[in-house]
Amino acid sequence: MNEAQLVERIVSDVTKTLHIALLFVAQHPVGVESRVEHVINLLNLQQSENVLILGILGIGGIGKTTIAKAIYNEIHRRFEGHCFLPDIRESWKQSTNRVHLQEQLVSDIYKTTKIKIHNIESGKFILQNRLPGKRLLLILDDVDELDQLRALCGSREWFSPGSRIIITTRNKHLLKVIEADHMPKISEMDNDESIEHFRWHAFKEKTPEEDMLELSKKVVAYCGGLPLAHEVIGSLLLNKKKKFWESVLEKLTRIPNHEVQKKLRISFDSLSDDTEKEIFLDIAFFFIGMDRHDVINILEEYDAEMGISNLVDRNLVMVDNKNKLSMHDLLRDMGREVVREKFPKEPEERSRLWLQKEVLEVLQKHIGTKALEGLTLKLTNTICLKTEAFKEMKKLRLLQLAGVQLGGDFEYISRDLRWLYWHGFPLKYMPSNFSQTSLVSIELESSSLKLLWKEPKLLESLKILNLSHSQYLTQTPNFSYLPNLEKLLLNDCPRLTAISETIEHLKNILLINLEDCTSLSNLPRSFYKLKSLKTLIISRCSMIDKLEDDLDQMESLVTLIADKTAITQVPFSIVRSKSIGYVSLCGYEGFSRDVFPSLIWPWMSPTNNLSSQAETCTDLELVSSDVGKLRSLQMECNSDFQLAEGISRILDTLNATYYNELEATPTTSQVSNIGSSSIISFCNQFHMHGLLKSLLIEIGVKSQISNTLRERILQNLNTNEHDNDLLPGDNCPDWLTFDSDGTSIFFNVPRVNGRDLKTMTMCILYSSSADTISLKCLKNVLIINYTKSTIQVYKRDTLASLEDDEWQSIISNLEPGDRVEIIVVVYGTEFVVKKTSVYLIYGEPTNEEVKNSHVRGENNVDDMRIVEYMSHKIIYED
Repeated sequence: MNEAQLVERIVSDVTKTLHIALLFVAQHPVGVESRVEHVINLLNLQQSENVLILGILGIGGIGKTTIAKAIYNEIHRRFEGHCFLPDIRESWKQSTNRVHLQEQLVSDIYKTTKIKIHNIESGKFILQNRLPGKRLLLILDDVDELDQLRALCGSREWFSPGSRIIITTRNKHLLKVIEADHMPKISEMDNDESIEHFRWHAFKEKTPEEDMLELSKKVVAYCGGLPLAHEVIGSLLLNKKKKFWESVLEKLTRIPNHEVQKKLRISFDSLSDDTEKEIFLDIAFFFIGMDRHDVINILEEYDAEMGISNLVDRNLVMVDNKNKLSMHDLLRDMGREVVREKFPKEPEERSRLWLQKEVLEVLQKHIGTKALEGLTLKLTNTICLKTEAFKEMKKLRLLQLAGVQLGGDFEYISRDLRWLYWHGFPLKYMPSNFSQTSLVSIELESSSLKLLWKEPKLLESLKILNLSHSQYLTQTPNFSYLPNLEKLLLNDCPRLTAISETIEHLKNILLINLEDCTSLSNLPRSFYKLKSLKTLIISRCSMIDKLEDDLDQMESLVTLIADKTAITQVPFSIVRSKSIGYVSLCGYEGFSRDVFPSLIWPWMSPTNNLSSQAETCTDLELVSSDVGKLRSLQMECNSDFQLAEGISRILDTLNATYYNELEATPTTSQVSNIGSSSIISFCNQFHMHGLLKSLLIEIGVKSQISNTLRERILQNLNTNEHDNDLLPGDNCPDWLTFDSDGTSIFFNVPRVNGRDLKTMTMCILYSSSADTISLKCLKNVLIINYTKSTIQVYKRDTLASLEDDEWQSIISNLEPGDRVEIIVVVYGTEFVVKKTSVYLIYGEPTNEEVKNSHVRGENNVDDMRIVEYMSHKIIYED
């Protein structure tokens, strides 16, 4: 060891001994520990084979840097080299600092200042060659451009296995580009954490004086769990009297705190696309809580789909699990302040207005200008205004009103209007001189409308029509004039008696809600021609008593909610639907896989008491021609998930069903008297030890080969070789063998040149304390084809009675290459299946060349998989 190595080792040992925290984290690190622990778990430090990249996401002021520092202090000693580069966004603004960041990276890792980098490109080359020498921890703080990542951590190949790169950023898109392994988003503080954190900054103690508790809660509510806001506003209020607190709170509702806004505005200012800024401002003023798809339609002029996605990536906008848009309250206030500060004393010159006092001033004084693009005025007490107030608002796109009546000529309303939300619309009809050609969304909830238009209007842009809770509405419009409508909301219109036959013209409709239309007695036949409709809601339409068989023509219908109607009979066509996924019907509610069986079983067998836990997937077809008796069932599923769920639920159902009186056991003579065309035979063998028994099932054509195979199986069982394969390894060339422990067996159907699959024989080896076997133990056979996503279910007596042409549906479902599982469902006391074997018997070769070939047997024991969810469902006890 040379002198330099010795010094480095001494420094490292001393640092570890003193347990020095290299970076200051926070004065009051409330909530930091749990968040740090979560991120460290994602780093998977025990795994050292790969390079892992992790991004820490969050809005400004949420605590990303604080958490990154704490992580660095916690784990940096586990690496051969480590570097924390702070505040990269600010440093990058000066070109000279960019090279300095590269130099600092090399210096921190190699503990030297001798490296001189002349430009960014040469720095990349140096890093690419120097970084792979050690297992590194690199933390890049506050990254906002892709060039920064390319200059400092170009690719995973720059790093040795086991290295960890952590990036804090507001921009998720950057992490997607570099294919980060994890992208945890830092959550806001919960209420308890927020109160504790704020109190430390506002009072320098955990518990303040009693008379300040309520005010503290109000400030914490305003801060919305943002640590930066706690620090800034808490410090502002420190040692101040109650009256000052009240004054600050009142001002914050009008003008946000400058220091907090400055931090939050960084993300907004970094948007390079002006249209994205416009989208953000529209959402901040008008669209919080609205459906994302609706907003995309309304703001289509801005290419809003991509714009909103970028805002989500930058954590400026959020989309919840119901597809609703939201944003942090302080970000909302920041957006509104961006607009206000341009004309603080001239609201009429702003692009958007929302503050009630300012909106009333503009409308009552008729001082609106062409600068106004959107305004909102929602009042609890109705006020009368003049349409002339809108005369100069030539660019008005977005208008939201509630508690407002307008008198005068509606020609004054902008022709560019795209969104009209008018709660409590006071007129019986839309004014004929109100230009609506640009409207994308008309929302007139709780209106006084009797009919939307006296004369039909062609509105090609209209995609959303919401007339919900309109107590006087009696008719729907002529839908042929609304060719691009996607959403029709007419819920709670109690006087609506009929839906226009023209509804079939809605070729793009996605959602129709008719809930609580209590005077509506039926849906027109043309309704069932809606090929694009995905969601239909007719709950509590108490006079609708029928759904037509044409329902299966609605090929896109995914959700059908028809709860508390007069419907008593459900058309069988509903089961044929290949799209329905969720249904509420006739007292049943849930995913179709849960609900449909409860509707289907009674149709097939009124005496069958199957539980509602059964699974039926999207497409169900009866194999048996006798619908009155449930003998067999075939299901086709749309996904592996449906298939797995289907198997599990069918087994649950069979278990529940067969807890009744056990069926009579056929004797051997009865079985042998079944015709030669029968596809099943039962064989009962008593092993010499009196413990092991076998059950033999044959599906397919009876032949000499199958008879020979059966004799070989019985002979093998009597030689006490049950622990080995049921047949010798050198199998007969006419059959292929597959074995597995238990009642579930997997195999791939092999390809045998020139031969077709003719018969499938199953041998079940089991143990039982009973002296003789009773065939009542065998209840059902499930044949699952994972390649084709089908399930075939057969009852024992069905297998014993199917005709020649019926067994072909079983065999024909098996083709070379298919991945198949067979489950034997058994029921009995102290009955345990030890092994299941399947023998595939092929027909005679089709030509002499194939006939002379030697087909070797396959044994897939090593490849057998027992599905976990089957393990507790196969054997049932009394």
